[in-house]
Amino acid sequence: MGFMDKLRQLLTNYIDENEMILRATLSNSRDREKIQKLRIRPVLRKEALSYQAERFVGTKAYHENLSPEELPALITSALATDFRQLELTAQRHSLTVLVSKKGKLTIKEKETAEQKQAQDIDLSHNKQKQYILPQDEPVPFLVALGVQNAEGKVLKAKYDKFRQINRYLEFVRDILPNLPKEEGQLKIIDFGCGKSYLTFALYYYLKVMNGYDVVIAGLDLKADVIADCQALADKLEYDGLKFQVGDIGTYDNTDSVDMVVTLHACDTATDYAIAKAVQWKARVILSVPCCQHEMNRQLACEPLAPILRYGLIRERMAALMTDAVRANLLEECGYDTQILEFIDMEHTPKNILIRAVRKNQMKYHAGTKVREELTKLEEFLHISPKLQTLLEQVE
Repeated sequence: MGFMDKLRQLLTNYIDENEMILRATLSNSRDREKIQKLRIRPVLRKEALSYQAERFVGTKAYHENLSPEELPALITSALATDFRQLELTAQRHSLTVLVSKKGKLTIKEKETAEQKQAQDIDLSHNKQKQYILPQDEPVPFLVALGVQNAEGKVLKAKYDKFRQINRYLEFVRDILPNLPKEEGQLKIIDFGCGKSYLTFALYYYLKVMNGYDVVIAGLDLKADVIADCQALADKLEYDGLKFQVGDIGTYDNTDSVDMVVTLHACDTATDYAIAKAVQWKARVILSVPCCQHEMNRQLACEPLAPILRYGLIRERMAALMTDAVRANLLEECGYDTQILEFIDMEHTPKNILIRAVRKNQMKYHAGTKVREELTKLEEFLHISPKLQTLLEQVE
């Protein structure tokens, strides 16, 4: 009997002997662009035991419900094609499986001294999502901004905003290793902060929840909005959170910033913010672009004429291409860059987030493969990106 057959038989024995599998995680993906992880947990559906498989692909999770009898085949197939590691806990056994690069399986099974009780596991089918900020206890800034009531309940009309805030903090959580606490005070600038829901969330997450010594400057052109935000920061005693009126393009009050945030800065304002971040050699850049008109005005490409003649299609293509060019330019400047889905399209069309983490201090220059590719693209589309011009001026 081969190792994979042995594994399938072990899992089948668990099922046949009515031993519930309490949790299983398949990891160490063979191709992370295809799938990152697979988690399995038991659920009750119409009072019958089944299993829910949750596949993580990119920034999305996909769910599939399986009968107990279908589970061994799913796990062995996933190990054969997608993963190299399995960690499984059943009521009376624990199982670790490793797959070598040559395809050899190592199976380690242990019997537990006591039966693990199923009642310790949440078997609800619609398991409540675990957000970074709690749904059932008051968070001071969320209460002050009208997202929660005084008891901590998220108001129905603000639930989408609550989801957006938590989604944003998930992106921040991912880059915390690039912002080490031991290197002193963390300086952050939030360009175009507006009403500052996310600015307050960032401060609360870093300072209150994670103990960072952080100073955040929120910058916006609207004096009345800035005054309201500063009043709230003072009321909450967030001493490291300061708001000021200012323009992204001319802001020059510092020469060192660890992280730059720009959320929904219109058109080329995003480019000015990104260029500033590169100039400061910021470790992290988080940008949610908005209203990308520049490329829309410039696009002139005869082969694409049948597509570009439709205004809505042209607008969306221009926006997507603008952000792709920005990401490539950041790669050229020494950043590891991703384009991620911010929140679901049904809640806002502005759903792309550019996340860039600095790898080194490489300056913008014209000799890279990325530059060659972008030059061909710019000639094909007849475009001249503002960000490229700004980066050429960065010393």
